[in-house]
Amino acid sequence: MKWFFGIIIFISSYSVSLAQTYSLDHYLNIAQKNSPLLRDIHNQVGLSKLDSLRLRASNNFQVNASSAGLFAPVINGSGYSGAITNVQTFNALLGVSKTIIGRGNLNTQYAAIQLQRDSLIALSRISEQDLRKSIIAQYITAYGSAQQLKFNSETIELLNQEEAILKNLTRANVYRQSDYLAFVVTLKQQQLQLLQATLQFKNDYATLNYLAGIADTSMAQLSEPIIQKTQTPQISSSIFYQKFKLDSLRLINSHRLIDFSYKPRVNVFGDAGFNSDFTGQEYKNFGTSVGFNIIVPIYDGGQRKLLHQRLAIEEDSRLSYKSFFDVQYRQQIAQLNQQISESDKILNQVNEQIKYTESLIKVDTQLLQTGDLKIADLILAVNNYLTAKNLLTQTTISRLQLINQLNYWNK
Repeated sequence: MKWFFGIIIFISSYSVSLAQTYSLDHYLNIAQKNSPLLRDIHNQVGLSKLDSLRLRASNNFQVNASSAGLFAPVINGSGYSGAITNVQTFNALLGVSKTIIGRGNLNTQYAAIQLQRDSLIALSRISEQDLRKSIIAQYITAYGSAQQLKFNSETIELLNQEEAILKNLTRANVYRQSDYLAFVVTLKQQQLQLLQATLQFKNDYATLNYLAGIADTSMAQLSEPIIQKTQTPQISSSIFYQKFKLDSLRLINSHRLIDFSYKPRVNVFGDAGFNSDFTGQEYKNFGTSVGFNIIVPIYDGGQRKLLHQRLAIEEDSRLSYKSFFDVQYRQQIAQLNQQISESDKILNQVNEQIKYTESLIKVDTQLLQTGDLKIADLILAVNNYLTAKNLLTQTTISRLQLINQLNYWNK
């Protein structure tokens, strides 16, 4: 019996230590705050904004300062040809250049960056939804373990009261010693169940802290999770559907980028400074120059066509994934709604059964005090009550898990 009293002491101290109560929102907020993945995606969105600013800066005039010197001496007629090297030269120039990009080409490049940013934002929403689903699922599991622990504690308290009555009646020779021992066996089994429920709750609660990124080994009470079914949106409004839309826009934009890369390109440049070969009147060698170059793509071996074909294959894959997602999405929603509806029916039946078993135990308790009850009937009634309560807890938790899965898709 020492170990049993140890459990009772633990439960008592445990109840006192759980003065702090945490809600589901508490864990959701902490998990989102601690998530390195969400922070990383947020930082990547910030980087895409910098890419847009960088593109704008690269389209402005580029100014560079440069300087170069050369000395190629001719000794006794030996050396590089002075007509080629000018023997000695020196320049110090300030150069300005700009690549002229059409407005359509520039807007297409901006669109590519914007689509990348939109894709990251969509990924962030899905990742946040994944995190919420994981935290809510574990919170429901931990809450279910806590409810099971509470139920087992209340059951043992009830059985202890019955055991005390039965012990006195056995001493008074109202019941046989074998009847008393049979009831004690049932009590011992519930004491073991209490121990298992305690360990299960500790493990589930520790896992909840682990998923939320909480470094804390202390225990706390969990408030009842208020989880309601949310409205199922049109599939085109689902955050999971946004990926297909953005991929389609990305592929269209990529086609445009390929076409623009094969249009003529014009670069203009100019410089000003000092450029001299030191053959005399160096002070007159300050000046300026301007120029331009035009690049007109003519033939690249058919690469342009191949690039467009590559994008066409990607579009075919996108359509295939999209079609498969449509079927999966609708089937998943329908299946989850059906399972939730079936769980509701089971809960109604279980609650009705619990009312009958509770009433039966009350009647059996009264008959026990007068010695008009078979102990086997009392044990049977207790076992039926335990089975019904366990089924109630399991079905309730299962229903909440199903709603969590449904709400995951209803975003």
